[in-house]
Amino acid sequence: MSTFEEYRNRIDDLDSEIVARLNERIRCAMGIGRLKQASNAPVYVPAREMQVFEKVMALNEGPLSDAHVRAIYREIMSAAISLELESAIAFLGPLTTYTHQAALSKFGQSLRYVPCETIEQIFEEVEKGNAQYGVVPIENSIEGGVTSAQDRLTRTPLKITAEIYLPIHHCLIVQPGVTTPKRIFSKPEALGQCRTWLQRNFPQAELCPSRSTAGASEAVLADPENAAIASRLTAEHFKLEVLQEGIQDISGNTTRFLVLGKEYGPPSGKDKTSVFFGVRHKTGALFHALEPLHRAGVNLLKIESRPSKQRAWEYTFFVDVEGHAEDPEVRSVLDELADQCQEFTILGSYPIAFRS
Repeated sequence: MSTFEEYRNRIDDLDSEIVARLNERIRCAMGIGRLKQASNAPVYVPAREMQVFEKVMALNEGPLSDAHVRAIYREIMSAAISLELESAIAFLGPLTTYTHQAALSKFGQSLRYVPCETIEQIFEEVEKGNAQYGVVPIENSIEGGVTSAQDRLTRTPLKITAEIYLPIHHCLIVQPGVTTPKRIFSKPEALGQCRTWLQRNFPQAELCPSRSTAGASEAVLADPENAAIASRLTAEHFKLEVLQEGIQDISGNTTRFLVLGKEYGPPSGKDKTSVFFGVRHKTGALFHALEPLHRAGVNLLKIESRPSKQRAWEYTFFVDVEGHAEDPEVRSVLDELADQCQEFTILGSYPIAFRS
């Protein structure tokens, strides 16, 4: 049986080898980055990222879980990107919001993050080139679509380059020692996701909408009679106390986020394409628009309607289909769909995200 000293010596030897190999890997990545810059190709390629994750998970024999391996390689790739170019990621701030956590889970700790006050500002930062990518919430498994983000997608040249699924674990956060807050602050979506729990446990408390979960925590700092619904990370950041954890009404509460950039990448082999379209206001128009998907066997993953904002009681649609816009069968179907529509835009094609 090995001794403590023998194990520690072996760890020291492995650390020396790991650091040398990591730097060798980064040098290779930087070489690829120089070639990309010379050809004006994007440094961040979600399809390649997905291929790396799948390859290293296939090599994993434990005891590390696949999630552990992805987290380690996320930081390795984050460091490589940060050394290849000055990257900035815009997100719905302030720090520690769920959008910030989603951005970190996608891009790692090494890049620069730009907190924005509104979803509109995220789009503007990327459109103006002040940030290379933006992360916006687009839908929640309980509360549904984030309409401000959906509507903004219809009037931007930006494309969806990736998606993120983040499990949401809401906590009731207070100043230390507080047990009966009079007011509970959070963003409207979070208040809605905890509605039943709040009615059962704090029926007399006033529910106060705030711009963000992190902003709600600032209200707690200002007054001990206030509480906030936010994440444990937010509580730790503001040095507040978690009075109750996991207060969301439905388990499995998850928010989907989109990564926005100037263009979407090539196929990864396991992709999703998002489309926005409007049809003529006549009988069977939506059926005829979608019929080519059924005929070609292209899987319809999601459809959601929004008011057109052009004419009363007319609607436009957001659709997700399985496959990449460059796949021949998908391209053919999208061309047919476009022919049936008054307006039609491919919002992006991107790898289907891992889900926890």
